[in-house]
Formats: sequence, structure tokens, C-alpha cells
Amino acid sequence: MKLTFQSGFLRFARQAIVDPIVVVPVRRALPSAAAVRPTTLTLSSSDPTIPHYRHSSSLTLRSSRLADTMPKDNKNSFNLKTPKGTKDWSGSDALLRDRIFSTIADVFKRHGGTALDTPVFELREILAGKYGEDSKLIYDLQDQGGEICSLRYDLTVPFARWLAMNPDVRSIKRYHIAKVYRRDQPAVSKGRMREFYQCDFDIAGAFDPMVPDAEILRIVTEVFEELGWQGRYTIKVNHRKILDGVFEVCGVPPEKIRPISSAVDKLDKMSWADVRKEMVEEKGLDGKVADLIEKYVAGKGTRDLLESLWKDESLIANASAKAGLEEMGLLMDYLEAFGCLDKISFDMSLARGLDYYTGVIYEVVTEGSAPAVSSSAPEAQKLQKSGKKDKSKSGNLEDEDRSNDPTLGVGSVAAGGRYDNLVGMFLPKAQIPCVGVSFGVDRIFSITKARLEREKSTAALRSSEVDVFVMAFGGKGFTGMLKERMDVCQKLWNAGIKAEFSYKIKPKLPQQFKAAEQGGVPFAVILGEDELAAGQVRIKELGLEEGHPEKEGVLVDLAALTDEVKARLAKKQSQTSAKADISGVTQQLEAVKVEAPKTEDAGV
Repeated sequence: MKLTFQSGFLRFARQAIVDPIVVVPVRRALPSAAAVRPTTLTLSSSDPTIPHYRHSSSLTLRSSRLADTMPKDNKNSFNLKTPKGTKDWSGSDALLRDRIFSTIADVFKRHGGTALDTPVFELREILAGKYGEDSKLIYDLQDQGGEICSLRYDLTVPFARWLAMNPDVRSIKRYHIAKVYRRDQPAVSKGRMREFYQCDFDIAGAFDPMVPDAEILRIVTEVFEELGWQGRYTIKVNHRKILDGVFEVCGVPPEKIRPISSAVDKLDKMSWADVRKEMVEEKGLDGKVADLIEKYVAGKGTRDLLESLWKDESLIANASAKAGLEEMGLLMDYLEAFGCLDKISFDMSLARGLDYYTGVIYEVVTEGSAPAVSSSAPEAQKLQKSGKKDKSKSGNLEDEDRSNDPTLGVGSVAAGGRYDNLVGMFLPKAQIPCVGVSFGVDRIFSITKARLEREKSTAALRSSEVDVFVMAFGGKGFTGMLKERMDVCQKLWNAGIKAEFSYKIKPKLPQQFKAAEQGGVPFAVILGEDELAAGQVRIKELGLEEGHPEKEGVLVDLAALTDEVKARLAKKQSQTSAKADISGVTQQLEAVKVEAPKTEDAGV
């Protein structure tokens, strides 16, 4: 072992490597040279007394005066910002996202889902080799404890690892809502983040073909219907066996099937000419083979496309394609029974780039998913205008925020598929077939917020869920009635009503109204000295038009306050729901009017 040192700290430095708990004495005074020149220790080769995870071919320890290492001006020592591809959540944004979470979780529970949580980081070897070309987006962590770890890329692989570690669990419906991390090029205003939430629902176990797959797709439709996306989304569906069979029939070499599949998956972002160029020039596929693939991946439809593929003799002769077509037929039958076949588009260009999919695959798109340059959807245009260009001069294009890039859309808002072999990759004896879906909450949020702002739905963009603001007013000698306001609030809270009040002892009435309006609170309970002495308070619905008979509010007995507030909240909720239903019907009728010319042009 070679040692090079320049001070008497050697024995303490070496001990610190062997045992991290060590006290190093500090001299009261150092020569002037020591204040400038750092103490250096270099360890080369290996030492059996040093734990293996602390080995280094060249380890350098430096020490110097604390004053020399601290910045002279703390105000300019760092840039106060969130890391690229991340954001803080507060106010109406946080409230809207929480509503999305609760809506999705309610659907999961309705279908028998059991909650599961796993660590935010996994052993790197657990994640390796599961994501194809996207493996480069995994965040790797530094070795700080003898285990090489990475931040989780998704929630599916950790679930498969959990199943392999619990072989007694042979079937389960599991849901998981948590953050994942990808070092992708960010576009924050479009929901393309480096830290983002996924909401996953998976069914693990051996069941009859396509039955759990159909329920997963039924769950997808329920989530988006309850989020208010009626008529605004499409579920694109394909089957890996069909796609692999197409590649085999066209002459794609086995070792190129996954890379070519990844290229085909880019057809929603790139033209066929660009995809073909990638296949031929970058991935070495014969141009004639690429041309054969084109006629297949252009296919879209439902039962009509399925029937046309059954008539393709060369495709039916392929065992993989035939098995996939049989399963796709079953899936359509079951989706029809579930009442959601009309939400499905059988799309042969859908490939899904992840390596672990083995059967049916799907993703959910909306008009806001497409790039603004190729979509007239108001959602896409709104997102395009709201993005902020990152003006960092770092020169790293991968770190640039692409919110203003017209060629980049929000992308799919949910995706998933069947992965029968993933658990077996960890433990062959614990092989369990699985199928699931993952909802991208941040992308759903971005599109939903853009739509609500366009529709000026202020109620949906409130910064809190408070329903009642308790106020007080009075004339000369007004005490503020703080304890009385507290008493009314506790009555409302005890009844399960969301309420708040001003913390000022003697608040002015205009300030109280302003606080309620800023929070989007729909009702005020106003305490007056004379009314309260008579056992009454005033309920006022905020935002009523001039001339409304209840513009100034109505007096109610204090004893009946909670029942009256609940009744008014229920009435307001029903009115809001009715307006939403009318709006949805209107939009569907408008969509029919837009689509009618296309039907005539097609000669139907």
C-alpha cells in the first residue's frame, strides 16, 4: 500500500477510513502555509482492513480551514430554484391534483384494489435491462453504503420485484400512487416532468385469457369519465404478439424486433418517412422490409381492422400473430360486455417501447396530447402559450425546458399492458402473469387545468376546499366577536362542514369578504350583534347577481345552522353537476357536427 502525506493528520485520516466515528483534534493555531495548502492523503492499491465498499483506486482526503471553504457572500452562493423538471405544488394546483388523486383512488378501490407502497429507490440491478432504450433515463445514485441503487423509473418493476419476494401471493389486485423519476427532457407546463406521480393498478395471477385485461380497460374508462373527460379521450390498443408476428412476416431479424418496435412506437410523434429513416439508417433494417411494415402499421379501427387481418393468409400462418388476433377478438367481446368498446381504437402503430410487455398493450390519448403544430385542440394551444422557455446558459440541450416547443405534445396520459414474464426475471419459480395500467397524473393535470381555465371554471380552480367563511360585524364598540366566531366554526366542523374564520380579533367586514372571495369560498355565515342576541345568524351565498332575492343573505336560527348549510351546499353541488352534464352533451353534439363531413367524404 502506497501512502503519500504532507501532515501529522495521517493516522487520524486513515482511521477515519476504517472507522467513520473518529474524533480528529484540531490545532488552535496553524502556520500561515497550512492555511493555504490543504492536507492531502492518497491511498492506492487495496487494504484488507478497509471495507470493500470504501475501496478506491485513488482516494484523496483534504482538510483546510473552514473559513477558506465557506463562500464570502452567502447571498450569491447558490441559485434559489427547483431542479429542472420539477415544481412546487400549492394553492389551486395542489387542490386540483388532490381531486385527481382521490378520483382515481376511488375507482381503484371500487374494483377491489389493495394499496402497496415500495421504496423510492431500488437496487440498480433490479431496474437494469427492463426498459429498453429508455434505460438511459434512469437516475443512478452514488454509492453511499455498499449498495448500488437507482431512483425508480416506474412502479411496475418494483411491483414485480415485490411479487418475487412474496411467492405466497399468487394473485392480487394492487394499486400504488407514488412519485417516479426519469431524466427526460422536461416540458413542465405540458406535464412532462423529471419527478412526477404515477397511479398504477395491476392484476396479478393466472386467469382465463383477456378477462382481467378487459377489466383494466374498463377501469381506464371509469377514471376518465369521472374526471369529466367524456368524449375527449381515446384508448389505443394493440397486441405485442400481433406486432411481433407482423415483423416476422415482413422479414425483420429476431435480434432487431425490439429496436424496430421502438421505432414504430414513435409514429405518433414522427412521420413515417422519419421512422423509416431511423429503421434503415440507424438500426440497419433492409429498406424493402421497412416498406412491408408500413402497410401494416397504418391500420386503425376496431372489429373491421380485426376482420381484415384475419383475411391476411401470410399473417394467419404466423403462430404469434394468430394467437394475438384470437386474444384481441376475445378482448373486444369482453369490452362490449363492459360497455366501453366505443372508447377503443385498435391501432397497429402502437408498440410501447418497454421491453417487458408480452401481450395486449394500450395508451390513452386526448386532443391535448398532440403537438400544438398538428392539433387545433384548445388544450394544446393553451399549453403551448403558457410554457416558459428555460433561458439557462448551461449549453446542455437535454436540460432545456421544451414547454414552448411546438413539435412536442403532452403525450399519452395513461398507458399499460400485459407483462407475463417480468416476475420470472427475478425468480423463475415465482412466475406470475400480470396486466396493469399507469395514469400520468401530471399530464392529466396539465390538460385538465388548461380546459378549466378555458371554460373559466373558477369553482374547480379554488385554492382550498373551504365551504363557509364565518364573519362578524358591528357598530361602535364592536368587539370582533372572536369567541362567537370560534363557537360557530366548531359547530360547523363538528357537522363535517369545511369552514374557517379570520384570526384578527376585530376584523373589518370588507377584509373578511375579500379573504372569502380569494379562497373561492361559496358561502358566508355572518354574525351580527343584534341577530346573535336573538339566536340567529345570516347565511349569504357569495357571487350572486344584483337583484337576486337572496343577494343580502337569509336569517336562520343558530340551532338549525348546520342543517341549512348542508342543504344549500347539496343544492349548489347538484346545480354544478347539471351544468357540467349540459356542457358535456353540447360538446358531444358539436363533435358529431364536426365529424359528419368526414363520413360523407368516406362514402358511407
